Amino acid sequence: MHLENNTFDKNEFLELVDKIRRESSVSIENSKQIELGQYFTNTKIASLMASMFNDGRSEIRLLDAGAGVGSLSAAFIAEMCCRGDRPKEISIVAYEKDPVLLPYLFKTRDICNNTCKQLGIKLNWEILNHDFINESITLLEKEKLEGREFERFDCAILNPPYRKIHSSSLERKFLRRISIETSNLYSAFVILAIRLLKSNGELVAITPRSFCNGPYFKSFRKEMLNETTFFQIHTFESRRSIFSDDGVQQENVIFKLIKEKLKNNYNVIISSSFANTDEIVKYTIRYDQFVHPNDKELFIRILKNDSGYKISDKIDRLGNSIQDLGISVSTGRVVDFRFKEYLYNQPLHGTVPLIYPFHFEDGFVKWPKLNSKKADFILQNDITEKLLLPSGFYVVVKRFSSKEELKRVVAAIYDPEKVMLSKVGFENHVNFYHIEGEGLTESIAKGLTVFLNSSLIDSYFRQFNGHTQVNATDLRNLKYPRIEQLEELGKRVGSQLPEQYKIDLMINELFENGECNY
Repeated sequence: MHLENNTFDKNEFLELVDKIRRESSVSIENSKQIELGQYFTNTKIASLMASMFNDGRSEIRLLDAGAGVGSLSAAFIAEMCCRGDRPKEISIVAYEKDPVLLPYLFKTRDICNNTCKQLGIKLNWEILNHDFINESITLLEKEKLEGREFERFDCAILNPPYRKIHSSSLERKFLRRISIETSNLYSAFVILAIRLLKSNGELVAITPRSFCNGPYFKSFRKEMLNETTFFQIHTFESRRSIFSDDGVQQENVIFKLIKEKLKNNYNVIISSSFANTDEIVKYTIRYDQFVHPNDKELFIRILKNDSGYKISDKIDRLGNSIQDLGISVSTGRVVDFRFKEYLYNQPLHGTVPLIYPFHFEDGFVKWPKLNSKKADFILQNDITEKLLLPSGFYVVVKRFSSKEELKRVVAAIYDPEKVMLSKVGFENHVNFYHIEGEGLTESIAKGLTVFLNSSLIDSYFRQFNGHTQVNATDLRNLKYPRIEQLEELGKRVGSQLPEQYKIDLMINELFENGECNY
């Protein structure tokens, strides 16, 4: 690429880099890509990420962990070359574990070297075919042991691998050595990158949105929120627009952190982009809306507009935790594959109902289901007794909603009068509401089901939940109407749950009548 009159054509430069990415995709086996958790960043996303970094540094030391073919580092260089005050020197340390990608990474480096040379920018780009997790842990442990600091980074740009880390894996054991407890590679990469940054250093990463809620990422959220300041978080209205070539369907976000903890309340930028357009919409919220001050779970809430703020405010004004109501919510106790010798498709002497998500139908549990592939019955004996509950009214919520379902939270009523048996088992793919291991009253169960199935709860849930899983912790973190309000809602429900628009009208009436204030 030759530059005329010291001018830089960003589009031409990035097209050359993206050509390398497309070439690499031909060489990589899909199974190997999934095994390593690799999903490569396209030019548009990489440029957006690079644009989030601040100006003002004449010398920049950049970390690119899980560099792939170098798309993010190249986008960073392209962005810096377009700035009015270009840096004089850029030093990059790029980690890439997969040897198959190294030839493509070297090609990207050559293009960047050539461009920087013509623009008078000194580029030092070190490519390390090392395991980023192992090497980072070694650096951090050595610093602690010897008391000598290593050279940290001004900036980090990451599209880390997305893969679960098993609790017994070597990676998990290594991370525990420096007090990192996490269940996914992407969160491990981000925490390590934060620890490798200088004070006031910047990090921009694209990851799944799953870290925003749930117990598995609580320690990850805690370290991020304690050690850094969230400056911006970017969402995508279309999941397919991000990694469409790789078939990724989960919801992803880009976020920018600064390694500095601000003491006073500050604003967070929430931005969104849309499929088939370059338009980006931005909305600013206060930090105490982003993470509620009294939220022990540290859920991160993404309010995209004034409507989102009003929804959040409505739910928060309810003021009642599920514990305040004397109600508990738990995950189903029966893990079917562990007790399959006691599961049956037909009724036998001593069997009782086993409830799965497929039993949900129009707001009630319909049991049994004829010709189902899963068991409808579990044998009651000394081994399974601890898994069962006494017959009663329970509210059951799907832990995993299918892609076809319009709503994130799907609740149903288990009505004991429709199942004349003394015990019931709930399978592990559902959550259930109960009072000290026993059923609710009929009116409370029906009112609670109406509340959970409302569009208001669905919209609120989506502010912090970016995937199809609904954890019991998420349900415990909601605010609820008072018991008498749930009873009033329940009294308006007969043998069928009202249609969606009627449910939403019933919930709206609570707020319009001012009944949901503290």
